[in-house]
Amino acid sequence: MGQDRLIFGAAYYEEYMPYDRLEQDMELMAAAGLNTIRIAESTWSVEEPRPGEYDFSHVDRVIDAAARHGISVIVGTPTYAVPAWLVKLDPGVLAVTRDGPGKYGPRQIMDITNPTYLRYAEGVIRALVSRTAKRPNVVGFQIDNETKHYGTAGPRVLARFRKWMAARFGTVQAMNEALGLAYWSNTVADFDDLPDPTGTINGSYACEFAIFQRELAAEFLRWQADIVSEYKRPDQFISNNLDFDWRSIAPAGQQGGYAHGIQPGIDHYDAAKCLTLVGTDVYCPSQDGLTGMEIAFAGDEMRPLGGGRYYVAETQAQGIPEVTPYPGQLRLMVYSHLASGARGVMYWHWASLHTGPENWFKGILGHDLTPGPVYEEVQRVGQELPRLAAPLAGLRKKNRAALIVSVEALTALGWFPPDNGLGYNDIVLWLYRAAYELNIECDILYAREEDWSGYDLLLIPALYTADYPFIHRVRDFVKAGGTVLATFRSFTADAHARIYHGALPHELTDLFGMRWSQVTRPVDVTVDGAPASHWMELLECAGAEAAAKYEHKYWGRYAAVTSHSFGGGRAWYVGTMVPGETLKPYLLRAAADAGLDLPKERFPVIVRQGVNGAGKAVRFLLNFSGGRQTAHADGTDLLTGERFAPGAAVPLEPWGARILEEN
Repeated sequence: MGQDRLIFGAAYYEEYMPYDRLEQDMELMAAAGLNTIRIAESTWSVEEPRPGEYDFSHVDRVIDAAARHGISVIVGTPTYAVPAWLVKLDPGVLAVTRDGPGKYGPRQIMDITNPTYLRYAEGVIRALVSRTAKRPNVVGFQIDNETKHYGTAGPRVLARFRKWMAARFGTVQAMNEALGLAYWSNTVADFDDLPDPTGTINGSYACEFAIFQRELAAEFLRWQADIVSEYKRPDQFISNNLDFDWRSIAPAGQQGGYAHGIQPGIDHYDAAKCLTLVGTDVYCPSQDGLTGMEIAFAGDEMRPLGGGRYYVAETQAQGIPEVTPYPGQLRLMVYSHLASGARGVMYWHWASLHTGPENWFKGILGHDLTPGPVYEEVQRVGQELPRLAAPLAGLRKKNRAALIVSVEALTALGWFPPDNGLGYNDIVLWLYRAAYELNIECDILYAREEDWSGYDLLLIPALYTADYPFIHRVRDFVKAGGTVLATFRSFTADAHARIYHGALPHELTDLFGMRWSQVTRPVDVTVDGAPASHWMELLECAGAEAAAKYEHKYWGRYAAVTSHSFGGGRAWYVGTMVPGETLKPYLLRAAADAGLDLPKERFPVIVRQGVNGAGKAVRFLLNFSGGRQTAHADGTDLLTGERFAPGAAVPLEPWGARILEEN
């Protein structure tokens, strides 16, 4: 897909349609301005009805029809939903997980290390890609779908894990010590004696297995990418629709949820390395719950992983009944994705399905398969996007703030949560949401990313497992003039989730100018008049300013928020969870310490900025409310042609968007 064209499209499954309407669908897509479809990733059993017998008639028909209407095609490898004949051939294709042996039926139930599965997966990949790679309107390939390790933990996986542990630690003695396996008699004398980690009570051992499982998932994607690379043209991309942790909002037993923080089932930092165009799936609340935060978070994670480029492979059109969009919201969501740097947006899916577990996850067309309000709004966007392709070409965002995440910390805090009702992603999104609503734009970086050059502010939520290289990078960053704001449950344990035996935050008490040794759960405790919740570290200042103290008869002597000058920079620490509105003033002070020049607007007006290929600043003004709002900015509105002078009041319609290019 060229830089002069924004991807706009939908997943399309002719195999699922109740009657032959392929030509009619293509005509409707073209009339709506859709220029891309994704096909084939969900129908292995149709493409290979019997072992080694391929039928790509649906694939050929759809590619041919799309070509006649000027529509590009992304071909997906169908490996995430295995056919029944494959499981009959080898029941070991089904993954053994913590819950025991799998049963055929759902998708993503396979052992991605099983030789039979891999042999037949390779066969269908090669047959499909070799058949479609030479087609001019096939622009890229999606390998697998929302890939993860799927909990695979059968005997073959455990045998590989034991060898992996031997290579990782070298000696059994080193492993026993690093993981604290003496506790409750868990030490072993030989790597072959390592027990099934799905039953372990040792969090450190479980964290090692989770790292290994995520490596299996990344290895699986690299394996597919290598196969596709043998056939694809230089101008075709390889992608995967990386997804996030999920928060369900659908009734029990039904499909439906939204993106909620980083994904625990695969390490995106590793997985993205084999992709030439990072893709992502972003589902979010809508109606009165639409804030754009999930959209922004997704873009801020994917953009750095993709070297500044990514696209949205899936997002909802109508979705489940809980997220049927208000008028204007679909358009606002598209421009929110573009504001984060996305090179395009695709819907899941084109037409509402009449059978299957996702038949109430509605597409652009309803079950009557005729254009309605959603189609009409999509069509409006499809008519506007061609005007944006050139001015948004080469759009780059260079944020001065970064939020640091860690999938290792996520796993560890799953074992050692601050509260049963509070997980790692909850803390990450608590801090991110406050920054987002203040229009502090962040890149989301994984803790293993070593290049922090160009950043002036680091936000570090709940970085529970922090190794010495990371700790030293934080120290050097602040000493050199940077500003850090970290939260509770940071710098507590090493890379193996063993709590450090020195003062906490480990090796950084001088940087933060405080230490803590006592923790408790807040009961009738307030900070700045607002309730503290879930967890509170009793911070003892040793040079730091107590920016806020706990308001409590006994805990009032301790700081809740500290600020400390160190070297040329400043370090902030928040020792408890408080409401977002209470957190925001400290974020603003940290941003001021970092020298960030923030927009004056605040949520529900969101301002996102970048610089296009022509070197001109582009500013997105997004109204996440059902009321009229006003922003102050200058430039030419790329959607309407209106020009605004410096300092002008720019009106925003309910759920409206403006995209201003500097004059």
